[in-house]
Amino acid sequence: MFDFSTPVDRHNTWCTQWDYVADRFGHADLLPFTISDMDFVTAPCVLAALHQRLAHGVLGYSRWQHDDFLGAVQGWFQSRFGTAIESKSVVYGPSVIYMVSALIQLWSAPGDAVVIHTPAYDAFYKAIEGNQRQVLACPLTRDNVTWRCDMAALERLLARPECKILLLCSPHNPTGKVWQEEELRIMAGLCARHGVRVISDEIHMDMVWQGQHRPWAAIAPPESDWALLTSASKSFNIPALTGAYGLISDSVTRGHYLQQLKGRDGLSSPAVLALTAHIAAYQKGAPWLDALRNYLAENLRWTAQALNHAFPTLGWQPPEATYLAWIDLRPLAIDDEALQRQLIEHERVAIMPGTTYGAEGRGFVRLNAGCPRGKLEQGVNALIHALRTLQAQ
Repeated sequence: MFDFSTPVDRHNTWCTQWDYVADRFGHADLLPFTISDMDFVTAPCVLAALHQRLAHGVLGYSRWQHDDFLGAVQGWFQSRFGTAIESKSVVYGPSVIYMVSALIQLWSAPGDAVVIHTPAYDAFYKAIEGNQRQVLACPLTRDNVTWRCDMAALERLLARPECKILLLCSPHNPTGKVWQEEELRIMAGLCARHGVRVISDEIHMDMVWQGQHRPWAAIAPPESDWALLTSASKSFNIPALTGAYGLISDSVTRGHYLQQLKGRDGLSSPAVLALTAHIAAYQKGAPWLDALRNYLAENLRWTAQALNHAFPTLGWQPPEATYLAWIDLRPLAIDDEALQRQLIEHERVAIMPGTTYGAEGRGFVRLNAGCPRGKLEQGVNALIHALRTLQAQ
């Protein structure tokens, strides 16, 4: 029913991943496997809704506080995660990272600290340090193919007097870890014990391959302060429309957030096409998303087969979630900088170095598998050839 194999030329569309690859990698003619958007046309139901809205012809100021949008969000959480949410808890924002930044400002002061699990999405570091807060890193460790959090180490960080917030990534980017319900409940209890508020970034919630995503809203203790932030932008490949939303448990914080959104930042009117796309995606997009998920899961399985056939010592397994292949190359003892030079200057591909996500990313690369199989094969084969070349030197 849906075609994910036919390439779409994204050149000359002001595309960050394709047209501006030189900004990060120094060359403009690279095949990119970088930031986390996909090379697929979005769901037909989303495109149809956008065309219908554009055909109306009037694109004036809009609102998000209505049953069409709120009901679509409620329905999605109920149907996909079995979680009932209250419409009054929903808030809107231009992006998840904007909302993260706004809540850091509301829930902490300059000099305070925010805990993150590392390696971490690079925008987390920027949002924390850009607001003059400290990063408290809680490194994840790998047990065979499973990433784990040392809960005793986490508690030591949460207990520090300067620690005000746990910024959780669920599922986790870049490792692809899916947090188990027991782990989430332990973290919730630790945060409650030490008076630490929780911001849970769940933008990859629809891309879980192993286990089941449990929204923070389903496990948070009563009376605790928390926010769940997400968007349809990753799942339906619509980030350029902007638009995100969140659930904020405390009514006072909701009021302060909305006042900050409107009063300080002048963002009271949402992007109407983002609202249109979210409503269509959540009401009619499930069949497309399920087909996409199957395609992405096969992409990741193919990647594992290709890498492990070329280098049996890797034993790489697909992530539990996300279409981002977090590949541990440490068994090959390859120098990170030499690998990047080989990939860029000789293979002509752009693959994110693991150090983008912190010191714990040394020896890793993050390869975006959200693309047609033909492109993915080019990228993985280029990575294999680069590794073999370096091994032979």
